[in-house]
Amino acid sequence: MKFYRLLSMLLSATVLFSCSEQEVISHVEPATVVSPEAEIEAILHEHIAILASDQFEGRAPATPGEEKTITYLRQQFEALGIAPGNGDSYFQAVAVTELTTVSDAVLQIQGSDYDASFSYGDQMMVGTQQQIPYVTVQGSDVVFVGYGIVAPERNWNDYANIDVTDKTVIILVNDPGYATQDPELFNGNAMTYYGRWTYKYEEAARQGAAAALVVHETGPAGYPWEVVSSSWSGPQIGLQAADLNADKNEIEGWLTLDSAEALFDGAGLDYQELKAAAAQPGFTAVPLADFKASVSIENSVRNSESQNVIAIIPGTERPQETIIYTGHWDHLGVNAELEGDNIYNGAVDNATGTAALLALAHLHSQQPPPERSIVFLAVTAEESGLLGSRWYAEHPIYPLATTVANINIDAMNVNGIMRDVVVVGYDSNELQNYLEAAAAKQDRYLRAEPNPERGYYYRSDHFNFAKVGVPALYAESGEDSVEFGMEWGAERAQDYTDNRYHAPSDEYDPDWDLSGAAADILMFFDVVNTLSEESTFPNWFEGNEFKAIRDASRAGLQ
Repeated sequence: MKFYRLLSMLLSATVLFSCSEQEVISHVEPATVVSPEAEIEAILHEHIAILASDQFEGRAPATPGEEKTITYLRQQFEALGIAPGNGDSYFQAVAVTELTTVSDAVLQIQGSDYDASFSYGDQMMVGTQQQIPYVTVQGSDVVFVGYGIVAPERNWNDYANIDVTDKTVIILVNDPGYATQDPELFNGNAMTYYGRWTYKYEEAARQGAAAALVVHETGPAGYPWEVVSSSWSGPQIGLQAADLNADKNEIEGWLTLDSAEALFDGAGLDYQELKAAAAQPGFTAVPLADFKASVSIENSVRNSESQNVIAIIPGTERPQETIIYTGHWDHLGVNAELEGDNIYNGAVDNATGTAALLALAHLHSQQPPPERSIVFLAVTAEESGLLGSRWYAEHPIYPLATTVANINIDAMNVNGIMRDVVVVGYDSNELQNYLEAAAAKQDRYLRAEPNPERGYYYRSDHFNFAKVGVPALYAESGEDSVEFGMEWGAERAQDYTDNRYHAPSDEYDPDWDLSGAAADILMFFDVVNTLSEESTFPNWFEGNEFKAIRDASRAGLQ
């Protein structure tokens, strides 16, 4: 930040000089002062307007929208004089398979005294990770397995004493800690990875289930049903699998709360009572009478390549030591079956974060070369399960042991300056200390995320760096608006979640106040500048689940 304080002083001096000159020579125009914050705001507006335009078709991987997006990013890095990050290429190929499920699937549940059909879209959503054109489950026993968690370290096993091979399991979203608000149970209100729907499908597959259906509830999920229906419809991207993901469940999906309650009622069971029982230790899975589930889906299957975009400013003293900024460039593309506006422009999520990478690249390009290398990594397919960052973590261009840190940027603030900086995964690693120092220079303070039950720590690209031990920082403006206060900020954040998140209405607005986003960018810039001139390697705090991985990685260098 010293560089920018100096710049501001110089600009101010220029104005004073110009004004004094104007008194003598009236035709001399005074210089225009452009603060670093205003410059960054202008850069953000320019890039977001382009990336979130209809021309970019929602930036879905492996589509014409991708080609426009990655070409734009490459051109911008080239214009800034920032070098390709993968040898002589700005791209890292990611092999993907696109599955598009025909939206006429019906979930049929039959019993001796029960027969019901649940329709795709408004009552349930189903899909598959198996990369084949046709998948079917027929006459599968239905079992309620509570939260679907197997956690030996917590003495918890929802699959104890039951064999669910080839069965359909119904699973609650989130975890027992959230349900009970007991701080001694799991992580209390804060979601663990056991609460993520991705984990629940993974565990169901390990248990041999044919189908896994998660019950959606807005509170514990952290988003409304419309997010599920929009995210799961249209093309779905996965990494290409040699076995075509034959080890995954045949069917994965969601039930609305109303559908689940009706289904349980038909089996003579009380959903709410069983939900409460499932949050207690010792819960035993419950079959739903003699119910049998049947559902078939047809897919179009397309194999292709998507691209991570990567650029680098090489370090002068320790170039092998890298600091990596990440932000995902992708969004949900176009849903041809949606009437009216069917382009998911993804302006906040994540044209803002992609634009931030370019703004940061601009800032760093104006600095003297750093001692450590600084990498800008715009990843693909975050919306499809963090696939681009997962691919990079599994196929790193720069060694993970000498990767100093990951700074992840996802969905920036468009509502002005906030006093608070929210750290997702608060008290995880020493990068938080650097962030706190940078925030203090802006008279801002750090706090833990206000909604830890929503599991944001597991929902963005930093998580894949954490899993391989690299200290990762995911922070963003909070809700304590300098101008309007905390209640207003919280309302604005919730309004976005309720009405624009993963919806076609997430569109660019030229009236956005990006001063807060600019402040965040300058804060991240400060953190990375500091790291780039040090020789130390930040680590995870004691007790963190990723510390042992990092220690083992670093030990290999000694």
